[in-house]
Amino acid sequence: MPIFGRRRTSAPRLAPELDDAELGRVRKHLTAPQVQGQLDLSAGLVEQLLRDTRSDWDLRTHRLAVLTEAASPGLAQVWRRQRPKDADPLVFQVWAELAQARRDGAVEDPRGLLERCRRAADLVPADPTPWIAQLGALRLLRRPAEEVYPVCREIGARDPWNRAAHLEMLGYLSPAECGSHAQALDFVDAVRAAAPANSAVAGLELALLLERYRATLAAGGVTALGARRRWARPDAEAALERALTWTLPDALTHAGAPADLNLLAYALVQAGRLREAATVFEVLGATVAPWPWALDGEPLQQFEYWREQALTA
Repeated sequence: MPIFGRRRTSAPRLAPELDDAELGRVRKHLTAPQVQGQLDLSAGLVEQLLRDTRSDWDLRTHRLAVLTEAASPGLAQVWRRQRPKDADPLVFQVWAELAQARRDGAVEDPRGLLERCRRAADLVPADPTPWIAQLGALRLLRRPAEEVYPVCREIGARDPWNRAAHLEMLGYLSPAECGSHAQALDFVDAVRAAAPANSAVAGLELALLLERYRATLAAGGVTALGARRRWARPDAEAALERALTWTLPDALTHAGAPADLNLLAYALVQAGRLREAATVFEVLGATVAPWPWALDGEPLQQFEYWREQALTA
C-alpha cells in the first residue's frame, strides 16, 4: 500500500476500500446500476481481483469483505454457474451470505451456510477465508465456545494475525454477545503480548477501549457523564501512546491500516486530545473509513467536522 504521507489539503472521501485503488474501481462498478448481462462482467472483475491477491490473506480478506458488502445478491449465483468447480466463487458466496445475514440480523439457512463454508475450506486448504466466514456465522448464531475455538485454531494455523478474525472474536467475547468484559480484556491482552509489533491486529486494543467507552455512554445518566474519563485511565492512555506510533512512515502496512488510523483519530477526538488527532488526520488525508464515525451520524460529516476542529486546535 502507499506510504502514508501528509495530505492535509485532500478532500475527504468515504472509502470502504481504503487505499486499495483497484478494489475501489471494482466496488464502484458493483454499486452502479446493473443492466442485463452486467453480472457476467462483474463476476470476471471480482474473479481477477481475488486472483491477484494470491496468498496475501490479509489483502484477500479485506477485498472479500468490501466486495461482498457491495455486490448484488445475484452475483455469487452467476459466478458459481460460470465456475461450478472453482473455489473462489464458493468462497465469495459464503462471504456474501454472511454479509446479508449481518444486514438482516439473522442467518437464513444456518446449516447450509456452515456446510458451504466447510466445502470451501476443503477446496482451498491453505486459505483462511472460508474459516473466517464460518467464524462469522457461528458468532451470528451465538454458538458455544466449544464450536468457535476449533475454528479459531484453523484460522490461526493459516494466518495467525488476521485482522478480521480477531475483530470477530472480540465481538463474540463481548458482554453484548457470548462473553464478558473480563473475557474480552483477557483476549486482547493475550493477543497484544504475542502479536508482532504493528501487525494487522494492532487496532484490537483500541477497538476494545472504544466498545467499553460506547457501553458507558449507552448506560445513560450519571454513568454516561463520566464516559470521557475512560480515556484518561492509565491503560487507555498507554494504548493511545502506543497507537500514535502508527503515524510514522510505514509503521502499518496491512490492508486495514487506514481503518485503524480512522479508529485512532476517533479515539483521540473522544479523549479530547485534538492536537494529537490533527497528526493522524494529516496522515489519513482523504481516506475516510465508515466505522467508527458512523457511530455518531453521517461518517463523512463527522470526519470533516472533527478534522477541522483538530487542525485548528
